[in-house]
Amino acid sequence: MIPSKFDYVRPASVDDAVRALADGGDDAKVIAGGQSLLPLLRLRLANPDLLVDVGGIEELHGVTDHGDSLLVGARTTHYQVVHDPLIAEHCGLLAQAAGTVADPAVRHRGTIGGSLAHGDPAGDLPAVVLALDAIMIARGPSGAREIPAAEFFVDYLTTALAPDEVLTGVRVPKLGGDWGYRYEKFHRTAQAWAIVGVAALARRSNGHVAEARIGLTNMGSVPVRARAAEAAAAGVQATRAALGAAAASAADGTEPPADLHGAPDYRRHLARVLTGRALAAAAGA
Repeated sequence: MIPSKFDYVRPASVDDAVRALADGGDDAKVIAGGQSLLPLLRLRLANPDLLVDVGGIEELHGVTDHGDSLLVGARTTHYQVVHDPLIAEHCGLLAQAAGTVADPAVRHRGTIGGSLAHGDPAGDLPAVVLALDAIMIARGPSGAREIPAAEFFVDYLTTALAPDEVLTGVRVPKLGGDWGYRYEKFHRTAQAWAIVGVAALARRSNGHVAEARIGLTNMGSVPVRARAAEAAAAGVQATRAALGAAAASAADGTEPPADLHGAPDYRRHLARVLTGRALAAAAGA
């Protein structure tokens, strides 16, 4: 299909983009790589009056070291996230998950900021930043503000960003050598959305899991933390049997969707199985 008519601007700075969004009101949309928004435009599931293209704003691009954290610019592509040396050294989970997004063509065009601002619970990166306790950086007419990942995803395709705000970057913590990680997902084909995905982090100490963090993909209207499984994994021996038992509670409290690709019970089963695998890999079991 052909998108409905819209106006288009390509601002040169974040401040210009904020002003354009403010002028456009609720009917303005930000576009960067376009890998999430363009399909919605073609299907007329999104009908903005104005597109604000941030693809040329250089300050939104790249990864910088901020001591105990990394700041990943919103316009950084999935491909660049996968191959950035700082991310590889300090936050490998983010690189690993970005490497599973769609196909090479999408990874070269799609951006981390676009994926997160789109707010699709079937996307890979929202669950990852949730597990990482990342911080989203947004800028609007009143200046910049920080939004914890736990507060950023509000509902299906809905985030805490105001209509006149631009997501400028995401701050992710550096993971020390005692942290292991793994992103596991089950999908029909390599390019398809995850039916279920699991982002797992495990901090190891003396053969045990001292702390676990688990983010679930496509297990509700927003990405969710598997809090019960995290609590069950904390303190147990880093063995497949012990972590598999902890993973049995991974789906507790979730409300997975029902669609052509899987019923809720099927997704709960996948969440338990994939969490067991991801935790075992993260803990080196």
